[in-house]
Amino acid sequence: MKNKKIWIGVGIIVLIILAYLLLSGGKKEEKVSFETAKVEKQNISTSITATGTIEPVTSVTVGTQVSGIVSKLYVDYNSVVKKGQVIAELDKTNLISELNTAKANLSSAQSTLNYELANYNRFKTLYDKGLVSADEYENAKLSYDKARQSVSTSRESVQKAQTNLGYATITSPIDGVVLSKAVEEGQTVAASFNTPELFTIAKDLTDMRVIADIDEADIGGVKEGQRVTFTVDAFPEDSFEGQVTQVRQQATTESNVVTYEVVISARNNDLKLKPGLTANVTIYTLEKNGVLAAPSKALRFIPNEALLSNGEKIEDCEGMHKVWTKEGNIFKAHKVEVGTTNGILTEITGGITEGTEILVDFSISGGSEMPMGGEQQATNPFMPRPRGNNNRNGNNNQQRR
Repeated sequence: MKNKKIWIGVGIIVLIILAYLLLSGGKKEEKVSFETAKVEKQNISTSITATGTIEPVTSVTVGTQVSGIVSKLYVDYNSVVKKGQVIAELDKTNLISELNTAKANLSSAQSTLNYELANYNRFKTLYDKGLVSADEYENAKLSYDKARQSVSTSRESVQKAQTNLGYATITSPIDGVVLSKAVEEGQTVAASFNTPELFTIAKDLTDMRVIADIDEADIGGVKEGQRVTFTVDAFPEDSFEGQVTQVRQQATTESNVVTYEVVISARNNDLKLKPGLTANVTIYTLEKNGVLAAPSKALRFIPNEALLSNGEKIEDCEGMHKVWTKEGNIFKAHKVEVGTTNGILTEITGGITEGTEILVDFSISGGSEMPMGGEQQATNPFMPRPRGNNNRNGNNNQQRR
């Protein structure tokens, strides 16, 4: 029994020693290290992204103004055509018949005119001699005038029939490439109510454009002349350059989302871009190159006296915007003016020179962590707080309950 008590006593002593060692060794000296960055000349840009569709700058839909059967096709998809080149023909049988009929009517009207003219001249001579009445003379003159009008109408009918016959031969209105073909030989086209579309011809496939849909929240920053880069899924490794050439005012609403069309130029010298491809567009709404800049979070860094080492001190200054440097044991503030920012970098001018190393952030190793500035507190809301504050918060909660 006595030995049992001795072992229990020894065990208690060992536990006390272990607890003391753990407690005494758990506290480590806090070590603060600072992240710095150099003030350098940088390129600052902001951008928005969107999707769009690639299409030719100039494309023409070729149709026909007369009805008929397509008798000949001289081009196919991707055919290169010249302005005035014959690309299709309609059957001309009925059109030629209409022209011949119009010509026959014109000939008949001309014969009638010749007769009425001779008759009018005869009555005029007799009327001048007083051998016929005025009524007879006026009737002869009226018949002559009607014959002249009939000839004029018949002549217009011939002209119309000739024009319609010419429409049966379809030519290309521009130099370009055939993008689409909507008919085949033997197919009947009817031009009763609208013009049938036979072909679509693009003028120049080296000069393309992107029609991008920009959200209403971003359209305010888009202006003509801004630089654009875009990619297409067909060539994911290639980046294409463009420029905003037009911001259209008409809005499009789909599923309660309002967008505006923006036209972007796109050179296509190597013909990689094809009409209809989807483009992933980046529009640079703001660009400044070669400006003195610093990380944006450096402007939110504030040193905290609570973690200063022995001999270190803070030299502050007046100003809305500051950056800090550490010169030996001194944390020194420098007043600066801020300019363009993209959230990551901010343009600065004033009391700092290029190449100066400024404080951006800090980290603590060992001991309990404690933030030094507003930026650090915001980035770590779960850092431990002093016990007294926790108790005070708990008391306040109890009082409210």
